[in-house]
Amino acid sequence: MKRSSIRLAICLSFFVGTSCKQNPPESTNAPIENTTWWKEAIVYQIYPRSFKDSDGDGVGDLKGIIEKLDYIKSLGVTAVWLNPIYTSPNADNGYDVSDYRGIMAEFGTMEDFDNLLEGMHQRDIKLVMDIVVNHSSDEHQWFKQSRSSRDNPYRNYYHWWPAEKGKPPYRYSLFDAKGDAWQYDSITDAYYLHYFAKQQPDLNWSNPKVRQEVYDIMKFWADKGVDGFRLDAFQFAAKDTTYPKFPDGFEKDFIQYYAMQDGLHSYLKEMNQEVFSKYDVMSVSEGAGRNFGDAHNLVDADRKELNMAYAFEGVDIPKYEGYELSTMKKVFSKWDKEFAEEGWLSIFLANHDQARMVSRWGNDDPKFRSASTKLLNTFMLSMRGTPYCYFGDELGMTNIDFDSISQYQDIAAINGYLKALSDGEDMELFLKKLNFSSRDNGRTPMQWNETKHAGFTTGTPWLPVNENYMAINVEDEDSNPESVLNHFRKMTEIRKRNPILVYGSYALVAPEHPTIYAFTRTLGDKLMLVLLNFSKEISEINLDSKWENHSILINNYSGLDYFDKSIKLKPYQAVILNID
Repeated sequence: MKRSSIRLAICLSFFVGTSCKQNPPESTNAPIENTTWWKEAIVYQIYPRSFKDSDGDGVGDLKGIIEKLDYIKSLGVTAVWLNPIYTSPNADNGYDVSDYRGIMAEFGTMEDFDNLLEGMHQRDIKLVMDIVVNHSSDEHQWFKQSRSSRDNPYRNYYHWWPAEKGKPPYRYSLFDAKGDAWQYDSITDAYYLHYFAKQQPDLNWSNPKVRQEVYDIMKFWADKGVDGFRLDAFQFAAKDTTYPKFPDGFEKDFIQYYAMQDGLHSYLKEMNQEVFSKYDVMSVSEGAGRNFGDAHNLVDADRKELNMAYAFEGVDIPKYEGYELSTMKKVFSKWDKEFAEEGWLSIFLANHDQARMVSRWGNDDPKFRSASTKLLNTFMLSMRGTPYCYFGDELGMTNIDFDSISQYQDIAAINGYLKALSDGEDMELFLKKLNFSSRDNGRTPMQWNETKHAGFTTGTPWLPVNENYMAINVEDEDSNPESVLNHFRKMTEIRKRNPILVYGSYALVAPEHPTIYAFTRTLGDKLMLVLLNFSKEISEINLDSKWENHSILINNYSGLDYFDKSIKLKPYQAVILNID
């Protein structure tokens, strides 16, 4: 974000009183309609490969997660979203599945999974699984059969174009080194479609046999007791199998041609009828389509498709060049307004496909890292919608500094580099941008303590541990009452005890303020005010005299500076006021 040194008072004719009790408010007694556990959930996303290694092979595993279940419980989260743990050759770190009913050997066994699920449920933590069914691995038996001959019963499980028809109409691939989503296969002299890497052939959802296979897989996991499903890349699943030519340059706005194509809603309605309606499970699809209409059609209750939208417009705001706070306010406010009456949103600032939260959204300079991470966690956990908190962000873990493409493990980074090279891009600038935005930043191992490799493994970690682990780790932060970790715990407790932060209405305050993001949450006769200074400078804001009686619910600093009719917020100060 472009940081301003302005100390600006925005005149809202507001006055702040000095009643600063630390007592928490009582929960509202106002009736709340349509309450559900998944709206009230606080989701903690675990990238299993990087969380905790129990056997010294350098790769996180299920037993490692089991070891840390009490830690997860201590965070105050109520659900875990687990990235794929299925059998996979790991071309894309598990997002290329070769057996949807098997556990990747590096992660453990099905017995380990059953023990993990039982341990979570004993601690009142729900488990949400990734379902990766826009595509499979090219090592899945379905694809091996499909490519073996043109008349194989599995041929139509995937998208094929016979070579005698010439080169197929161009399709863009997100992960391909050449950007080409059609891969020639000599076995049957044909091309197969892959929107991601060539090792991830797209499944043909227009084939009812494919759909039934997927529903049976989901039932297998739901019968085990899994509490929810996150559908990876599913907005791309429906495709026009006549493969019409797209306009030149479509890849610059490929979402318009790839997302929410005809047939997708019928697939989701069928999935809901076959699976979701039969279990008490949460459902969310990666992506929310091309517009608000698409998003509502996915998640409005009367549609009987999915529970909540997981929109990317917000998380995509930060760039290498920076971002404007005004853009953040605008985007998050318009999504909230659009879903104020119908549908439900996910709130997140990071995930496994992003670099670290504080390095993108805040300030990872050691001087400001702690305060700005607390500010970002305060924002996420005080917004309407189901918050998704990415592992390590409760500590303030930061980007790692890579200076060579040889250090990257991510297929998107490696193939993106090759494509940029072939396109003649400025490679020095490309590497600088990659160092800021690469997914590997968010996949470095969890920092547990000050021992070698941060206590993640006794072996050699699959991806290097960030060198700052001596300053940022669970053990040190757990014992420090002012740490990022303990601030996160306070925020989850506050959210769970105050339904206003789940169901209350949202209203932006001082929308033109260049450095402060301020908003209210209102439910019945209860009102809370959230003040967030997204600046490394002191920022000033004036508040209304009708709000003079208030108490401080949470504050990431030890005090709050009152000046006549204004508050001056310290760098990255985050405060929630309960208005009496």
